Amino acid sequence: MTWLVLKVLLVGVSFLGCFYPLVDFYFGGETRGQKPNFVIILADDMGWGDLGANWAAAKDTANLDKMAAEGMRFVDFHAAASTCSPSRASLLTGRLGLRNGVTHNFAVTSVGGLPLNETTLAEVLRQAGYITGMIGKWHLGHHSSYHPNFRGFDYYFGIPYSHDMGCTDTPGYNHPPCPACPQGERPARSADRDCYTDVALPLYENLSIVEQPVNLSSLAQRYAEKATQFIQRASTSRRPFLLYVGLAHMHVPLTGTQLSGDPQGRTPYAAGLREMDSLVAQIKDKVDCTAKENTFLWFIGDNGPWAQKCELAGSVGPFAGSWQVRQGGSSAKQTTWEGGHRVPAVAYWPGRVPVNVTSTALLSVLDVFPTVVALAGASLPRGRRFDGLDASEVLFGGSQTGHEVLFHPNSGAAGEYGALQTVRLERYKAFFITGGAKACDGSVGPEQHHEPPLIFNLEDDVAEAVPLERGGAEYERVLPRVREALASVLQDVAHDNISRVDYTRDPSVTPCCNPQRTACRCQTTPQTHVSTSGNVRH
Repeated sequence: MTWLVLKVLLVGVSFLGCFYPLVDFYFGGETRGQKPNFVIILADDMGWGDLGANWAAAKDTANLDKMAAEGMRFVDFHAAASTCSPSRASLLTGRLGLRNGVTHNFAVTSVGGLPLNETTLAEVLRQAGYITGMIGKWHLGHHSSYHPNFRGFDYYFGIPYSHDMGCTDTPGYNHPPCPACPQGERPARSADRDCYTDVALPLYENLSIVEQPVNLSSLAQRYAEKATQFIQRASTSRRPFLLYVGLAHMHVPLTGTQLSGDPQGRTPYAAGLREMDSLVAQIKDKVDCTAKENTFLWFIGDNGPWAQKCELAGSVGPFAGSWQVRQGGSSAKQTTWEGGHRVPAVAYWPGRVPVNVTSTALLSVLDVFPTVVALAGASLPRGRRFDGLDASEVLFGGSQTGHEVLFHPNSGAAGEYGALQTVRLERYKAFFITGGAKACDGSVGPEQHHEPPLIFNLEDDVAEAVPLERGGAEYERVLPRVREALASVLQDVAHDNISRVDYTRDPSVTPCCNPQRTACRCQTTPQTHVSTSGNVRH
């Protein structure tokens, strides 16, 4: 190939935004022997049914559907917990909340976070030579050493917790209503509120608050820009990278700004889905243009939809939790019904993950940690046990075998936080406790303890409508195995290295860029970035 032809190709591809792969190809770039890159995208409060029935093309997630068609879609994939902080802690540690200590959410005033003796995925990969970045919602502690920059991430850009945990001035983010931040001498207070009104929602870049209150209407695009910049810089450095993106979507409040001028009158939730779909597409396109053959992209939900938000919540698909619905209350987020923790998941890695494959393997967010560690050629931290498994055989080897048993912790509904009182055993699901989560109609199902447990056959009854008859042959065959599995994991946890979380609250640790101004208001220019060597600079 002549230099003139090569130059024309390079210019053309550069115009399309994909300059670097061709440069690398012709001038000694990536090789298959190089450690893979990882991009993990975690959606918030997204329902299993939001990607379309049976994963058919969905009108609001065209890009995610395309990624699923180019990779592997999972139909029996589960959150490690059905609420925010515990789910994220398990993703980054590969351990259930009973082990890592995180059993419920951290607050704006939380002193602690994910215990410092827990080793994060970012810490493992950074020791293995990776550049590590985190963009988006953290929600594992923001005070002192619990900040992402001290938990293995070289670069951080995002909000420290959910985006309803602080007031904003953003027009259009009024679903449900979020009062604007107070601008007078005293903070506004409300006894019954959907969003915090006392302190403005902060936006961090590394250790600095760069905006407070954050402009939510531009946040998705800023996340996309920061993510693509990180991928570009890391790829240029020729070092492998880990990028973890914690989306605000599809948690409330939802934007209404995109609805104006929409002739089809789509709902705020549908508008949010389209915005999220576009954000994911921009990240995927950057991967395709810089390190396509050497980057594993995994899109996952953190838990099911928040049913009490009614039309502002997502779809559980066929996983209705009908038994609970008849009792009253929710069978989605915070619960251990399928709608609470069965989540959408897509794996994409051209040339490695097979194209247009549907996996029925029973997998979990817990599996991200051991799978990524294995693919990176790193070692699991010593002195602790893990609840996830290496899913490589499912991803690359055609296996449909995942977990035989999964344990679903109580996550804010009935029962003690973190307690393992729901057991998934192959096709069966056993409940020792039900109820306790608020539904759209305001009802809260009564807390009910079941001894012996309710057992459902999910293969015949995905809606969890009718439990097996107690005393029947099928029930009696399954019950001893359920009890044995539960007793075994509880004994294992009791002999493990268990972490303890400090859930103390103190108003003085609230993130605030300017404590002299009401609601901590400030608007500053970002002054921090990450170098290609992985060092945080200020």
